[in-house]
Amino acid sequence: MFIIKFKMKSFFKTIVVFLLILEARIILWKYKPKIVAVTGSVGKTTTKDALYAVLCTKFFVRKSEKSFNSEVGIPLTILGCPNGWSNPFIWITNLLEGFALIILKNHYPKWLVIEVGADRPGDIKTISKWLKPDIVVVTRLPNVPVHVEFFRSPEEVVAEKKYIVDALKSDGIAVFNHDDTKVMEFKKDVLGKVITFGFLEGADVRVSGEVTNMYRNKKPIGVRFRVGVDGKSIPIQMRGVLGRQHVYPALAALALGISQDINIVKIGESLKKLESSPGRMRLLDGIKGSYIIDDSYNSSPVAATEALHTLNELEVEGKKIAVLGDMTELGEYTVEEHKKIGKQAVGVCDILITVGIRARYIAEGALAGGMSEKKILQYEDSRRAGKELESILEEGDVVLIKGSQLIRTERTVGEIMLHPSQKAQLLVRQERAWKRR
Repeated sequence: MFIIKFKMKSFFKTIVVFLLILEARIILWKYKPKIVAVTGSVGKTTTKDALYAVLCTKFFVRKSEKSFNSEVGIPLTILGCPNGWSNPFIWITNLLEGFALIILKNHYPKWLVIEVGADRPGDIKTISKWLKPDIVVVTRLPNVPVHVEFFRSPEEVVAEKKYIVDALKSDGIAVFNHDDTKVMEFKKDVLGKVITFGFLEGADVRVSGEVTNMYRNKKPIGVRFRVGVDGKSIPIQMRGVLGRQHVYPALAALALGISQDINIVKIGESLKKLESSPGRMRLLDGIKGSYIIDDSYNSSPVAATEALHTLNELEVEGKKIAVLGDMTELGEYTVEEHKKIGKQAVGVCDILITVGIRARYIAEGALAGGMSEKKILQYEDSRRAGKELESILEEGDVVLIKGSQLIRTERTVGEIMLHPSQKAQLLVRQERAWKRR
């Protein structure tokens, strides 16, 4: 009986995906919106949000909701419909909505900002056969990318990402991370214009000077930096977030905005008002006068490294606490990369809390790096980690919380946030379908 139900569910999904893609292709043909495709292995969603915020100052724009970046999520973005999860009635409604867009005249967005991800080999290759972007933004391609477990090598992940770059229209614009050599290798195959962004010399849109944290009453409230563009230097402020993880998306958005003749002052204002998506280096108030850096959406070696770097740069009155969960889908790199993160945590945090079986290797790495065993706490359950954390926290403490989706470290955040009644608005994965998992 289970096998029959599984096959029926799989068959239903196949049919729905086929119809969604068919409707999406017809809708793109009918309305002809400008398409911005965002790919990379780090920072896609944050970059997508920044691009959207800037484009909205001049155009009618729609963006991918949350992390709609798959064979299902991308058509849903084009249709403007929600995820139906396991509810067949919602999927049927979505298909009817798509049909209505096709046969009726609608006020459709002039621009679509679409996140394009790859969980498995062939994901982007399949999408790029029908999605032809006007602009492609590539964020970062680290040496050990997320989802590498399902690919033969990190190089195969890079090759998969390149499919959407190859799908760029001949007169399109490529916006590349200048600091990433793998990304810049794509440049030679782009027929259209290439605009680069980054920290290093030679980038078209470049950070000039240091990225500094902003404080109010000794609590961090955001970051500020200056950007050099066409011989000019402009100040940028971003509130409610921390880290270079938000600087790169801002640079990409600046590059895109300038290419579309958007006033640079308007771009700066839009970035100042930009709210980060839940679970992405977002600042939240914690109990007992503490504060939280909520980076619970996902984790990978390069993202965890950047998060620890941000924690290290902070000036705090209390303790620095790092809660680090499993980094999943790393395959053969699992043990080594977790141990590396543990060693990096030494000297950065006063207390290290690990969550998950894989994260035990983070603890091992920290011990090998010289951290006292008394400063390391290990748990397998994210809620339990949060409850234990309650007794440790004091006024002025800062807690970095990061882990892969599977380990659900947003539950740790929920246990120590000052306003738990606002979980639905402030935390990631608060939908009913997620809570049942």
